[in-house]
Amino acid sequence: MSRIDLHLHTTASDGRFTPAELVAKIAALGLEVIAITDHDTVAGIAPALAAAKAFPKLVVIGGVEINTDVTQGEAHLLGYFLNDTDTNLISSLDNLRDSRVTRAKRMVAKLADLGVNISFTMVQELAGSATIGRPHIAQALFENGYINSFHEAFERYIGREGPAYVEREKITQEAAIELVLDAGGLPVLAHPYTVGEVEPMVKRLKDAGLVGLEAYYKDYSPAKVRELVAMARKYRLLVTGGSDYHGIDDTEVIPGNVKIPGEVADKLFALARARGLKISCP
Repeated sequence: MSRIDLHLHTTASDGRFTPAELVAKIAALGLEVIAITDHDTVAGIAPALAAAKAFPKLVVIGGVEINTDVTQGEAHLLGYFLNDTDTNLISSLDNLRDSRVTRAKRMVAKLADLGVNISFTMVQELAGSATIGRPHIAQALFENGYINSFHEAFERYIGREGPAYVEREKITQEAAIELVLDAGGLPVLAHPYTVGEVEPMVKRLKDAGLVGLEAYYKDYSPAKVRELVAMARKYRLLVTGGSDYHGIDDTEVIPGNVKIPGEVADKLFALARARGLKISCP
């Protein structure tokens, strides 16, 4: 079991557990270093750090996951060690969150056209004060009896190739990297194989300020991991890893079950310190 997971979601975006609940769950699993990386919000960082004070063996890194615009596939950017009070960061993320509401309404409408009737009001209630995301729509589908699992919602309806999928507003990868850097963070490309040609993109983003690749990921075979580690070495980038855990479905990979070497966290912290970043861990 790995002691590291640098890709986790809470109710601040589209996860099942509050930041405090997730921290307690992670601590019970015996992990030592985690990162809170909610979609387009940093609202979960402060409560996660506060909760982690009760677990001295657990280190929590404040982060974010930003959806970026690419011509093929779907590319996300992770940011670590962010200043979660940075006004420009918060304003930019708020704009992206607003676009999620419009997207969710359109997806609910497309589902209705397919004879799958869930109300947007229910989706809002499930999201609460969190960033509305596809998992909330999946949960509504489940509670209305249209699906039997979280995975099925994406497979049948709201995955990228699904009949109810809707694109949403995004920012360029370069703009997302700049946003993370300006907020005192380290930008890392999340799950790189969700796009077409990976290496040309990595080379371009390295020049824009990218510092790492998420090589150890829940869905990646050993061969894919080796390829990404070699690519990171070639372009002098760090490697990170995580489960992308939301806690919505029992089929999800549990934090700690993605094999991530201990040196991954050591090198991430070393770069943060070398750049003089604020490491607001408990």
